[in-house]
Amino acid sequence: MPVPTNPFKQALAAGEKQIGCWMSFADGQAAEIMGTAGFDWLVIDGEHAPNDIRSIRDQLIALAASPSHPVVRVPLGETWMIKQVLDAGAQTVLVPMVEGGDQARELVRACTYPPEGTRGVGAAGGRATMFASIPDYIPTADAEICLLVQVESRAGLAGLDDILAVEGVDGVFIGPADLSTDMGFKGDSAAPEVRAAIADAIARIAAAGKAPGILGVTEEATQAYHDMGAQFLAVGIDVLVLARNARALAARWKSA
Repeated sequence: MPVPTNPFKQALAAGEKQIGCWMSFADGQAAEIMGTAGFDWLVIDGEHAPNDIRSIRDQLIALAASPSHPVVRVPLGETWMIKQVLDAGAQTVLVPMVEGGDQARELVRACTYPPEGTRGVGAAGGRATMFASIPDYIPTADAEICLLVQVESRAGLAGLDDILAVEGVDGVFIGPADLSTDMGFKGDSAAPEVRAAIADAIARIAAAGKAPGILGVTEEATQAYHDMGAQFLAVGIDVLVLARNARALAARWKSA
């Protein structure tokens, strides 16, 4: 029996638009609630949210029955971190701060079993193999792993063409906050120079046959990225969704 098909990877390969959302609560119940919202994909954020491997695992479990595909963002592109989230059952990994082809190739190797890659062969006791109940996991796993890399610096933009030439990279996600800060605009991703750089990067990614992705946290930014051609587009962050709606609700009734 082979591993389950990765529907998110299939959708990206088919050129289908995928609408997602960020999850920063680091909580299984919150993830389960988000899984009922109807998003195509949901990011379990291991970089900026207070996650560890156990909370990541719990959110993967919470989303197992959901139509929303979990994407795990690791804190760094370290082989041991990628190994842990893959063994915990993630099929799609998002890696921040990728700046060149050599780095991208090492990430592909980290997601791939030997002899082509460096992924440790020890998933039998984990969720990836459903605790050894998927007998053909090792020979079939590589084909269903989806690797997304983040380009979010001037160095990353300079190395983008080399990254796009790496086989095994399924998509490139532009990080607008980090990119704008590195460009000297201190998080102002709406600056015209930043928007131009993002539009150019999205066009280059799509032209190379990879899927371009990005996160928008305002209606205006999200629409702009949609119009630029972002294929996997995150349209919010769960913490901000709660905060904004709670504040609006309080303000509405305190002023009544």
